[in-house]
Amino acid sequence: MMRLAILGASGHGKVVADTAVSAGWNDVVFFDDAWPGVTWNGIWPVVGSTGDLISQRGDFDGVVVGIGNNSTRAVLQRKLMVAELNIVSVFHPSAVISTHAHVGSGVVVFANAVINAFAQVGAGSIINTGAVVEHDCSIGDFCHVSPNAVLAGGVSTGFQVWVGAGASVKQLIHLGNEVTVGMGSVVLHDVPEGQTVAGVPASPIFSQD
Repeated sequence: MMRLAILGASGHGKVVADTAVSAGWNDVVFFDDAWPGVTWNGIWPVVGSTGDLISQRGDFDGVVVGIGNNSTRAVLQRKLMVAELNIVSVFHPSAVISTHAHVGSGVVVFANAVINAFAQVGAGSIINTGAVVEHDCSIGDFCHVSPNAVLAGGVSTGFQVWVGAGASVKQLIHLGNEVTVGMGSVVLHDVPEGQTVAGVPASPIFSQD
């Protein structure tokens, strides 16, 4: 029996659990810091908090963080790594991952996603349903490529980048640290660190103070 602990009992966590079951993890248990107020997530029990998971580390074959928010996921995965838990990646069996790609620890690749030859995906990143990471892309740690987003060949990103659902990024573009790309956008130029862009073609969105 393969026993997996998922930290984060959100809706995103449910999809991580479903992906894990499809990938052969036959015993899935959730931990969430909302426990004991939250004790159930669909068909999976929530049995404790982050601290409980760390204290029970020997009870599981692997651990993955099931939280969609990039910065929160980064904090929690690093905390688990310091505590020396076995951080694993989870790949849906319908995902296509090149044998020449490199995928870091704690990555989740959902159904029908594609990671092509010589792409690199950093630790704790999410390649969501139907997303495409083309050849020679380099995705930083704790990024999220949302459903049906497409990164063309040679795209590179910093850490904690979020590419929205259905967005497309032109080949060889660089997205800086903590960039957000709005859903359905088409990115034709490099985007500097911390910027949010949206539209076709994508342009910067500035906050209204």
